[in-house]
Amino acid sequence: MPDVKPGSPEQDPRIYFAAERTLLAWIRTGLALMGLGFAIARFGLFLRQINLSGLSAHASFPGSTFTGISLIVIGVLVNLIGMIDYTHTVRALKKGEWIAGKISRMGVALAATLAVIGLMMAVRLFLIQ
Repeated sequence: MPDVKPGSPEQDPRIYFAAERTLLAWIRTGLALMGLGFAIARFGLFLRQINLSGLSAHASFPGSTFTGISLIVIGVLVNLIGMIDYTHTVRALKKGEWIAGKISRMGVALAATLAVIGLMMAVRLFLIQ
């Protein structure tokens, strides 16, 4: 283990607490995505049941099951990514190799993926109106 100075960030417990708060934020995001995916998938099922009952001829949202399942899978991946990111951060802190201000590539990739999915959903909703 490299020599770690007593005043270094690696010795400050607040750094570890911040890493843990980040992990919890990843978990909250993953759970929110899974919950939203479940709601979208179930709402699509509800609309299909309305169509089958003959109460409404226009109640449908094609692809809601696929969209819901996709969001659930992304939520699971977010939780796994958060877990991996947390373990890498703690290991880097313990080794003294932690770099302050490093951009989270996983966070940027998640934001880009969700932006693309949101855009696709908006276009789809616009086209089926």
